[in-house]
Amino acid sequence: MRLGVNVDHVAAVRQSRTTRYPNPVAAAVLAEKGGADQITVHLHEDRRHIQDEDVRELRKAVTTALNLEMAPVSFIVDFALKLVPDTVTIVPERREEKTTERGLAVNELEEQVQLYITPFKQKGIEVSLFIEPEPALVDASVRLGVEKVEFHTGAFANAVGEENAKREIEKLKKAVGQARASGLIVAAGHGLNYDNIDTILNHIPEIEEYNIGHSIVSRALFVGMETAVREMKDILTKAGNL
Repeated sequence: MRLGVNVDHVAAVRQSRTTRYPNPVAAAVLAEKGGADQITVHLHEDRRHIQDEDVRELRKAVTTALNLEMAPVSFIVDFALKLVPDTVTIVPERREEKTTERGLAVNELEEQVQLYITPFKQKGIEVSLFIEPEPALVDASVRLGVEKVEFHTGAFANAVGEENAKREIEKLKKAVGQARASGLIVAAGHGLNYDNIDTILNHIPEIEEYNIGHSIVSRALFVGMETAVREMKDILTKAGNL
């Protein structure tokens, strides 16, 4: 079970004062030492936290895999094609949002997204779509021929009450089963932390990858990045050995 560590929030702290620190590249190096299988960053259109140079430096420094989250817009796509990350994850983006609020409406944007998938594949870049756990969106992802989907777990993470959480878990479980049966690699992320991830691990062991950022960076404030990542990786490893 793979752990992708998102270091965007390290850059967010830096950009809040427009200083040169803390350095997301240094955070990524420590995350890998702690057992991260992948480093994830989101290069927003407005460059609100991660900057172009951060991604270039990460491409040089990362020894595991680099996953670049990005909106399906031409100038970000051009940047990614020059950089050649290991994976691109296509996500929706809204200027007013603090973080990604929803999955990509890929069934409504198939033609637009399809334009970019072929160039990525020609470069040997794995393509993932960040989507809600909905049957129609899984079907659209299959039609587009991507290798991977990442399910948005925000509804589960924000669910109030046991019944609502169970409903979201069941929805996620069905979508994971559908995606796996269609031959897709399955990832998940958004709002996951050291407390709530056990519920998903116990009910949906088929998920192959988790991308987690905010909770790990928050934990790192108290124990350091390497230890924070190792603690999360240990949770995943323990679940995988059950």
